[in-house]
Amino acid sequence: MKILGLSCFYHDAAACLLDNGVLVAAASEERFSRRKQDSDFPVSAIRHVLSEGGHQVEDIDAVVFYDKPILKFERLLKSQLHTFPMSFSHFVDGMPRWMATRLRLPKMLKSELGYTGPLLYSEHHLSHAASAFYTSGWDEAAILTVDGVGEWTTASWGVGRGNQITLKGDIHFPNSLGLLYSAFTWYCGFKVNSAEYKLMGLAPYGQPRFVEAIRELVQIAPDGTFALDMRYFDFVKGTRMFNRRFEELLGRPRRPLHAEDMDDHYKDVARSIQMITEEIMVKLARSTMERTGLNRLCLAGGVALNCVANGAIIRESGVKELWVHPAAGDAGGAVGAAMLAWHQLLGNPRQPQMTSPYLGPAYDEDAIRDALDIHGAVYQRMDRQALLDEVAAQVDTAHVVGWYQGRMEWGPRALGHRSILGDPRHPEMRSIINMKIKMREGFRPFAPTVLESHMKDWFDLDRPSPYMLLVAPVRADASPLPAITHVDGSARVQTISAQQDPLYHDLIQTFFRRTGCPVMINTSMNVRGEPIVNTPEDAYLCFMRTHMDALAIGPFFLRKEQQPTLDLQTAAEAFGLD
Repeated sequence: MKILGLSCFYHDAAACLLDNGVLVAAASEERFSRRKQDSDFPVSAIRHVLSEGGHQVEDIDAVVFYDKPILKFERLLKSQLHTFPMSFSHFVDGMPRWMATRLRLPKMLKSELGYTGPLLYSEHHLSHAASAFYTSGWDEAAILTVDGVGEWTTASWGVGRGNQITLKGDIHFPNSLGLLYSAFTWYCGFKVNSAEYKLMGLAPYGQPRFVEAIRELVQIAPDGTFALDMRYFDFVKGTRMFNRRFEELLGRPRRPLHAEDMDDHYKDVARSIQMITEEIMVKLARSTMERTGLNRLCLAGGVALNCVANGAIIRESGVKELWVHPAAGDAGGAVGAAMLAWHQLLGNPRQPQMTSPYLGPAYDEDAIRDALDIHGAVYQRMDRQALLDEVAAQVDTAHVVGWYQGRMEWGPRALGHRSILGDPRHPEMRSIINMKIKMREGFRPFAPTVLESHMKDWFDLDRPSPYMLLVAPVRADASPLPAITHVDGSARVQTISAQQDPLYHDLIQTFFRRTGCPVMINTSMNVRGEPIVNTPEDAYLCFMRTHMDALAIGPFFLRKEQQPTLDLQTAAEAFGLD
C-alpha cells in the first residue's frame, strides 16, 4: 500500500511516501522551488517522492493531509468574529486566500496531479505526535508537541503504545509558546516563522534582565501550562504580533527588520525569552512524564527545533531518553500524517526506528558531470580515499570546502550531504564562513560534527545527537575549538557514526587521523535567504557565487582558482533561474 503524506499552505510545505509502512522518501518543496520555506502545494516534492519509490500517481492508495482545514477555518472565523471590527482588514486580506487553498485541496490534487483517490485528514498535533513516536522505535513513550498553532491546539501531551497514539491534554489558541517566541523574534528585528533560530543564537550574548517583565506577558503554572495576557498581543485580530503596550513593557520600540545594529537591549530581550521558553519546556516535559508514568519522551512541533531548550530538557527534566524528529516542524507533519494512517487507522504493526535522515534526491555521477560541463568547470575525478584525503587536507590548511554527496537531508539541518565544511580549531574560521560565504549575521554560531565514538571527550554530552538537535557545553579540558564554541561555551552538536553515513564518518575519521581532532565545522550549503542546495546545479552555483575554496561533489573535486568565470546569464538559463 502506498500512502502520500502532505503538509502545505502555512509554511514548510513537504511530501513523503510510505510504501507498506516504510518511509521511502521525504522532501520539502523549498528545495525544488528555491523559495525559502515555500508553503505552496508541494507538487515538485510529490513528484520526487513518487519517482524515488518508482511509482506513478495512479499507484497511490491514499493521500493524507497533516491537519483538518475545516477546524482551522473554524478557529480563524471565530477568532476574527470575536475581535470584529478590529480584525476586519485581516479578514478581508487573508480569508479569500485561505479558502482558495486549504478548502480546495481535492481539486488541487486532481488538477495538479490527476489524483482522484481517497483523501484523509489528520489533526495537526496528532501528526506532530505521530512523526515523533512512530519513528522513535520505542514500543511505549510519552509524547509532547509544542508549536505556534494547529487547528486550535498549540501544545499537547499523551502516550504512544504499540501502533496507537492517545493525546490526553492540550493547550489552546491564543495561548501559544510558539507564537510568544515568534513575537519576540519580530520584536528583535527578525522574520516570523523564518528566523526564530536567529533569536536562539542571539540569546547567549545577552543578560536575562527582562525575565520578570516577560512574566507579565505569560503566566506559567508549575506543570508548564501557561496563559498569555492578550492585552499585549495583536496576532488574533491583525497582522502585527504585538501592540504598543508590549513595546512599552520592554522599554524600547521594535528593532527594524534587517537593521544593521544590534545593541545590548535586544540581546538581553533574546536571552530573557529563551530562558522563559526553556523553563516552560522543561516543566511541560517533566509533567508529561509524571502524568504518563513514562520517562522516554518523544518531542515534535516547531518549538522542538529549539535545540537549546532540548538540551535543558535532558539536563533538568529527569528524562531517560529523548527523541526529536529531525523535521520537527510542519514539514514533519507530512510523515506523521502518513504514518498515523498506516499504523493507527489501518492497524499495521510498527516499523524499526528511523535510522537515516537522508530521504531526499540523489544525483548520479553522470548528472553531476553534465552540470559541471555546462560551464566548462575544471574538475578531477578521485577515488574514495583520495577524495577523503584531499578534503581533510584542505580543511586542515584553513580552506573552506563544499561537500555534496548522496541523498539530500530531511529536515532543516545539513547533516553531511549538502554541507560546507571548515576547521573548528581555526580562530578566524567562523568569521570567514559567516562573512565571505554564508553572508549572514556575525553573532550566529556554527555547529560541529563529531565522531560519535569521541563525543564525550569533546562535549558534555551523554547520548548521540545525529540530527543536530541538542546543544551541549564544549568540554573545558579539551583542545580549544573557537570556530564552533558559542559565547556561552556551548555548541549545537551533530554526532556521526559509520552506521548513519559511512562516507561522511570516514571523512571526519580521516581528518582525525591527520590532526588529532575528530570535529569539523558543518554548516548548510546555501547563502543567506536561500534554501539548502538540492541539485548539482544548485551546488555549483553556490560554490561559484561564494568564497568557498573547493567543492567535493560526488567523486569530483574542484578548486576555485582553476574555475572559469561564472557566466550568470548562462547559469540562469542552464539552472532555470530568474
